[in-house]
Amino acid sequence: MTLYSYVIARDFAFAPNPFYGVCTLATCKPKIRATAKVGDWVLATGSKAKKREGHIVYAMNVEEILTFDEYWRDARFRQKRPLLNGSLKQRYGDNIYHKDKAGKWIQANSHHSFPDGTPNPRNIERDTGTTTRVLLGRKFGYWGRIGPKVPARFRQSEGDICCRTQGHKSRFEEKLVQDVVVWLESLELDGFMGTPTEFP
Repeated sequence: MTLYSYVIARDFAFAPNPFYGVCTLATCKPKIRATAKVGDWVLATGSKAKKREGHIVYAMNVEEILTFDEYWRDARFRQKRPLLNGSLKQRYGDNIYHKDKAGKWIQANSHHSFPDGTPNPRNIERDTGTTTRVLLGRKFGYWGRIGPKVPARFRQSEGDICCRTQGHKSRFEEKLVQDVVVWLESLELDGFMGTPTEFP
């Protein structure tokens, strides 16, 4: 079991998307999406700029992994396609990629498109260039701007689980990972529990 930890600089509930009972990581963090396995955990903390350093934004146990095309076609996740004239929850849908018959990526009008709705090649390359995998989890807690602080015992210099820079951390001792998971599960993970940091 691997624990992946990173910092969310901008939390719009887009990456991850914690709505409709399933937490999905379908954009950004390509290195995590490329290597995570079923049973692994993904943990993200807030940024120093938002005064949320060391506080959890979300934690998710990876239960299922789909490709972008599978995610797009799956009726279970139709609600996660973005609807930009809908509610805030609908506007930040992350089910935005699939290929056309020629094998070219189609990017739905979304948070990762240009403001006029046209595809953003930079985001397409970052999201799809190295992996086509989408991570899904039904055991998760998303706290947004009200997440609990990571206990000091998990922030020792030799095993600080919080990432301080861009990228991610995943090389932790097995005992530390097990202890962190026990702590996370003690928080009674109950899905979507708090407002995204960037929401009004």
